[in-house]
Amino acid sequence: MDRLLVIENRGALLGSEDDARDLIQQTFGTPIDTVAVPTERLDPDFFVLRTGVAGAFVQKLAQYRLRLVVVGDVTAPIAASDAFRDWVREVNRGQDIWFVDNIDELTARLETAPPHR
Repeated sequence: MDRLLVIENRGALLGSEDDARDLIQQTFGTPIDTVAVPTERLDPDFFVLRTGVAGAFVQKLAQYRLRLVVVGDVTAPIAASDAFRDWVREVNRGQDIWFVDNIDELTARLETAPPHR
């Protein structure tokens, strides 16, 4: 899909505002409105809400009207934190942040979702 930037499974961990800016730069001048990041690429602090890593990362992408999709298994962080579990459930109801198990689930969801921008 031309609306989707899929980040590779291998590479440096992502989580800082600078990392979010790097993703944003990859979307300039394109129809991309959704960035899919595998769980293994996210800084472990992303999954601990009290660190603020997720909030800063998500906020930077939201400022540029990009949807963040976290792709992969988040069973462990959900089991470790009621707050994280509640956040995942809440954001999955909206259009700005999604947590999905795999790219196929994301593709199916994008087929019915309106453009994000």
